[in-house]
Amino acid sequence: MRPRRSLRTGSSLAALVTGAALLFTAPVAHAADTPLRDLAAAKGKVIGTAVTGSKLTGTYGDLAGAQFNSLTPGNAMKWGSVEPTRGGFDWAEADQIVAFAQAHNQQVRGHTLVWHNQNPSWLTNGSWTSAQLSSLLQNHISTEVGRYKGKIAAWDVVNEPFNEDGTYRPDLWYNGLGADYIANALTWAHAADPAAKLYINDYNVEGVNAKSTALYNLVKDLRSRGVPVDGVGLQAHLILGQVPSSLQQNIQRFADLGVDVSITELDVRMALPADSTKLAQQAADYKSVLNACVAVTRCAGVTVWGFTDSDSWVPGTFPGYGAATPYDENYAPKPAYHAIAEALGGTTTTPPTGACTATYSVTSQWNTGFTGQVTIACSGASLSSWKANWTFGAGQQITQAWNATCSQSGTAVACTNASYNGPVPDGSSVSFGFNASWSGSNPVPTVTLGRA
Repeated sequence: MRPRRSLRTGSSLAALVTGAALLFTAPVAHAADTPLRDLAAAKGKVIGTAVTGSKLTGTYGDLAGAQFNSLTPGNAMKWGSVEPTRGGFDWAEADQIVAFAQAHNQQVRGHTLVWHNQNPSWLTNGSWTSAQLSSLLQNHISTEVGRYKGKIAAWDVVNEPFNEDGTYRPDLWYNGLGADYIANALTWAHAADPAAKLYINDYNVEGVNAKSTALYNLVKDLRSRGVPVDGVGLQAHLILGQVPSSLQQNIQRFADLGVDVSITELDVRMALPADSTKLAQQAADYKSVLNACVAVTRCAGVTVWGFTDSDSWVPGTFPGYGAATPYDENYAPKPAYHAIAEALGGTTTTPPTGACTATYSVTSQWNTGFTGQVTIACSGASLSSWKANWTFGAGQQITQAWNATCSQSGTAVACTNASYNGPVPDGSSVSFGFNASWSGSNPVPTVTLGRA
């Protein structure tokens, strides 16, 4: 859901012209820069991304293949996706991602075998004895890991086993099998593919805290018992400006146990809309995380949880937040992309400081309707064509538009340039207007600006 701020209009025109603008940075040609995957390989690191299999075509597929040396299926290997019915498996998207990775000389990170979430209803709603649940778990792990034996570099075997205070999460697995479900899952995965690296993965364990210390103690115990645990995954779903100061120290203490460490799901979310100040802070945050990994020999690498804002989970999970990945929704590299490259030892072309903005305003209003205007302006950038999208928050309906072609489906509005006003040169602007109906309130939406 896109954020919107409420504006209850009054009778004065001054109260009506308040608008909302969204920054749009024109795409930067960066093919001449050394790809991230080559920079990472030169340092002996992985730079990966989570992907959606159905999107691995066009620009999305080109960037996923060219920039990253590892792919993580975002959802395609989770239990609910691959075994939606008991004993009935659907490997289509997982196979597609593995095949893409093989064709592009990439590793695959399997995600995830044992988790409290995204399980099929037949499993979560069943009444199982401990013996039955253990058998189901072993069969699922053996089947999935066995299918991809030799094709998966690392598996997130157990995902998110801890509460924030370091106690075990009381989920299906812990409640039914006790804490040893973790050791058993690792043992079964190792038996199915002895060559794959086996990880325990969790969030909010990036810095030294109660949760990460519980994970540390678990890994130390498992290692002392000979359980095959090869690595620790630190998810790193971070908030702007909140990279833990103890991140490198934490990575090092896990490495000192004799295991690898990976940053497995990195993104840095911000309150929308994005602006140049927030994007600069985000770049600094990405660079801090990459620097911490590069500094520790046993940090295997970093995976971003989606590389483009158009494929990010953040807006749907954290309303009002987004812009969390290294590329914007139009596949333009953001300052964060260049920060990753620099942390990996690369030099990149300087990203532009210019941008285009779309500003929405209400210019007049009466009992049942209003006139709105959107102005698209560019400074230090330009557009050859444009599209503007927004979501109305209070049932407003467009009835007429000029200088643009507008359509509305439910609350979603999409407007594209007319044949004569697509180009917006640097230092210029174009506007289009519309009439619409309203009732009760007329909150100003945030406009998403892109290329048509």
